[in-house]
Amino acid sequence: MAKSKYEYVKNFELDDTCLPNCWIVIRIDGRSFQRFADIHGYVKPNDIRGLNLMSRAATCVMDEFRDICLGYGQSDEFTFVFRKDTNLFNRRASKLMSTVNSLFASSFVFNWNSYFGPIRLQYPPCFDARVVLYPTDKNLRDYLSWRQADVHINNLYNTAFWSLVLKKGFTNAQAEERLKGTVASDKNELLFSEFGLNYNNEPAVYRKGTILIRKLCKQPPEGKLRPIILPFFTDMIGDSFWKEHPEILGLKSLAIYHPPSEDLPNETNKKSSSPPAPKNPKHEAEKLQTGHKRQKKV
Repeated sequence: MAKSKYEYVKNFELDDTCLPNCWIVIRIDGRSFQRFADIHGYVKPNDIRGLNLMSRAATCVMDEFRDICLGYGQSDEFTFVFRKDTNLFNRRASKLMSTVNSLFASSFVFNWNSYFGPIRLQYPPCFDARVVLYPTDKNLRDYLSWRQADVHINNLYNTAFWSLVLKKGFTNAQAEERLKGTVASDKNELLFSEFGLNYNNEPAVYRKGTILIRKLCKQPPEGKLRPIILPFFTDMIGDSFWKEHPEILGLKSLAIYHPPSEDLPNETNKKSSSPPAPKNPKHEAEKLQTGHKRQKKV
């Protein structure tokens, strides 16, 4: 940039360098997404098209920024975790947040037709974003546990709420009154006794959200190992997930993905935290079956 007498205005820019040795977390959240979902005919309580589209946009972001070691999505929000040793954009918070947010939003619009087909966008969606630093591994895990607990609370409520509205003809106000003061066990009992629905049998993508992790996968036909972003639908609150994927917190090299054996009984595969064994991991990753957050927003 050529020097001029006006260059002094650069002094008004604030230093927003993120503290070193901290996990950098960027969370993107849909703005006024209830209205957006209603206008575009999202299915309630969960619309797999919208969930897949969110995950596709997140995959585009992770493809661009290799220092993102984990993505986590639910409903209209997505979290991106940057390695704590990243030096991308010199760790400038505004640069990281604005670039991730803009790429996510543009990817959402770019891929819209692939998931919603003939339903045209009526207006551009908007996403807000924030940057939060977590100095310890425990802080990061507690943050992700908080977001995943949010999925369970909201999806259980919304499953019960929309069952009353769509299957029993309740008004929104009547459904809210029916669920007022209920706890999780009450909602589970209502779903089972009145709708024959065992909430624990609902797809994990709705109950757990979608975790995106980069793994080394064998690519057909030559079987070369290449980094692929894969979706997982499992619990992050306990220790087993972190033991299964130690490279995330350990800042280690990418781990080789070993798909569950297709010969295992269905029940065993069903309980596995891994996605189904893909014949073409890249193709399967792009399909990205996801889950939705606070559907009271939808």
